[in-house]
Amino acid sequence: MIESALIFAFGCFGLSLLMNLYRVAFAPGAPDRILALDTMVVNMIALLILYGMSQGTAVYFEASMLFAMTGFISSVAYAKFMLRGDLIE
Repeated sequence: MIESALIFAFGCFGLSLLMNLYRVAFAPGAPDRILALDTMVVNMIALLILYGMSQGTAVYFEASMLFAMTGFISSVAYAKFMLRGDLIE
């Protein structure tokens, strides 16, 4: 039962990554692209956790935490750049 749930979840998150990739490529403005990239980070974290569950190892959980921290920092940097035009004050 868990295997079929994992396959379904992989499919859903993979499809959402493709839709976000389309949004990054064809978004009308920079804030929309930043939001799509942030959503892609969340989806990649979910895929890493699902893969760790399917493999039965905790290494992917630690990798997802590192990916989450990197994604958060990049989202804050993009937002600061959009507001002020530079990253260093």
